Amino acid sequence: MSESRLKQKVARLRQAYAPHEHRPLGGYLAAMGTYAGVTATIAGLVRVTGRPVPERPATADVVLLAVATHKLSRLLSKDAVTSPLRAPFTRYDHPIGSGEVMEQVRDTGSPTRHAIGELLSCPFCLAVWVATGLTGGLVLAPRLTRLVATALTAVAASDFLQMGYALAQRAADGRHHHKN
Repeated sequence: MSESRLKQKVARLRQAYAPHEHRPLGGYLAAMGTYAGVTATIAGLVRVTGRPVPERPATADVVLLAVATHKLSRLLSKDAVTSPLRAPFTRYDHPIGSGEVMEQVRDTGSPTRHAIGELLSCPFCLAVWVATGLTGGLVLAPRLTRLVATALTAVAASDFLQMGYALAQRAADGRHHHKN
């Protein structure tokens, strides 16, 4: 198939998929290819190093990685301090509280840059990548990965405690004002 016929087919597919909105399918394809490459690299490292892969991960490790994945995904995708990492792909919109910001994906014209912007600003999207990295780390460097995951889990727990404290303080302030 000639290159021009392939481009025409891809253009028709894009139009049929999202006739009223531009979706960066090529960028998504590049992201999926990169993810597959990262996953294959981790699997290759596991094989080359001869590290044993657990038949069934320990429940404690699954819980630890789940909370660490949540926290690292939010840190990377929403934290104000990590916004320089996202800035080439996103534009600041507004603060959303607790040190987090809302950003919009930049319309750069590049499907790949757009897809990266969506990935970096979405904690749900980023969680797949983070969980894959942490899971690979659990096999390749279990002690270090558990230590990092423990720190991330402690920060996540602290976040929830801070939010609970702030809610309790507001409730107490509200009761204090109603008594006067």
